[in-house]
Amino acid sequence: MRRSAVLDRTMPGYPAPCHWRRVPATGQHYLDAGAGDPVLFPHGNPSWSYVWRKLVAQLSPHVRCLVPDLPGFGLSRHLRAASAPAALYRTRLDHLDALHRHLVGDRGLPERGWTFVVHDWGGPLGIAWSLRQPGVMARLVVCNTVAFPWPAGFRLPFSLRCIRDSTLVADAVHLTNGFARAAVRIGVHHRLPAAERRAFLRPFARRAERRAVTDAVRAIPRDTTDPAWKLLEPTRPGTGPESVPLLIGWGMRDPVFTPLVLAEWARRYPHAVIHRFPDAGHFVMEDAADEFGARVRDFLRGPPCP
Repeated sequence: MRRSAVLDRTMPGYPAPCHWRRVPATGQHYLDAGAGDPVLFPHGNPSWSYVWRKLVAQLSPHVRCLVPDLPGFGLSRHLRAASAPAALYRTRLDHLDALHRHLVGDRGLPERGWTFVVHDWGGPLGIAWSLRQPGVMARLVVCNTVAFPWPAGFRLPFSLRCIRDSTLVADAVHLTNGFARAAVRIGVHHRLPAAERRAFLRPFARRAERRAVTDAVRAIPRDTTDPAWKLLEPTRPGTGPESVPLLIGWGMRDPVFTPLVLAEWARRYPHAVIHRFPDAGHFVMEDAADEFGARVRDFLRGPPCP
């Protein structure tokens, strides 16, 4: 299908509407591009499915790319009110449940044998959901995220702590869209073109449509006792990241997920294949799109864990 001039101008590089879908039960928007083994791309905060557009373009000739917008983000329905952190996590996991049921039951995808490509907030959500649905995940690709309590010595940046811990600061950031505006500049080492920055910010243009951004920051776990970490504890052995082939692509200039977090991934999962990108920031899929995409493509050609 020919892309419209409006789409090319407002969301450059984003797949055409022929790839847009919605989950009937929830209204959640997702992209469905390519054919072959399913690959799920949960995004982080304050991004949406647009952040995966370059990888989708590289990988969709080889695999089936399934790229959801989490509730309240992107083209999915926006949340009407802030939720308590526990309810927030449950809502997102429930939406992933609904997406999986829809893709298996209505779209004919296999129930198991999926690859997960996770980033930022999509890391703990995707892995928590895989533990909720053991056997679905057959491979895992990790980029600049966490799936375990913060390692010793880690300290969340001051700006994020202020948003998380101060209602006054959170309200000001929500009013100005300050977090998303800063992320599209600080999160990359190589400056994004103006049209792509605008596309990133488009879903958060109105105040009523950006509540999920602030809520996600407010839900960042504080310490090892935070109940959110319980979601990342396997209910039985052999169901976590240690049980599947694991590729890590890490932007080394990330001001949030620092090399200290990467070192903890390496310590916990010594079987992981790690690629460090010294000139990439938080959005490694932007700064190192070509090389990272090639690494993921080659990884997907390997055999899954039995």
